[in-house]
Amino acid sequence: MSPIAKNTICIWYDKDAEEAARFYAATFPNSSVDGVLHAPGDYPSGQQGQVLTVNFTVLGIPCMGLNGGPAFKQTESFSFQVATEDQEETDRYWDALIGHGGQASACGWCKDQWGVSWQITPRVLMQALHDPNPAVAKRVFDAMMTMGKIDVAAIEAAQRGS
Repeated sequence: MSPIAKNTICIWYDKDAEEAARFYAATFPNSSVDGVLHAPGDYPSGQQGQVLTVNFTVLGIPCMGLNGGPAFKQTESFSFQVATEDQEETDRYWDALIGHGGQASACGWCKDQWGVSWQITPRVLMQALHDPNPAVAKRVFDAMMTMGKIDVAAIEAAQRGS
């Protein structure tokens, strides 16, 4: 068993926590599956011996997936925000999440096949939104509001005013 973190994000899955954890570990750097706990007895949404929890790391953040059954669904009220360096990295993560049964949304948001929300956010976008010139920040914001996946070149053009 790996050391227990002081603070761990717990994500409720219907029954696929291990599959999700393995997908994240294969998709993102500094990510891993750290431990799988099989239920020592029957529980409301499963039986003894089935995977109950999975400890995993996503981009260095400790998480636990709980196979809690269908009682609770994922919502956008929780998301992972992933800061990307360029369009290539943005495309790689976005395409991996969407391309495996996920769903695109607006302004860099998407969902993976388990309904977990992700914000794939190029650093240039966040820097431009914090520009001290309000006109620059507004142009960038307006451009972002028209996008699903963030287009780095379009953000840079809005930043320049072209």
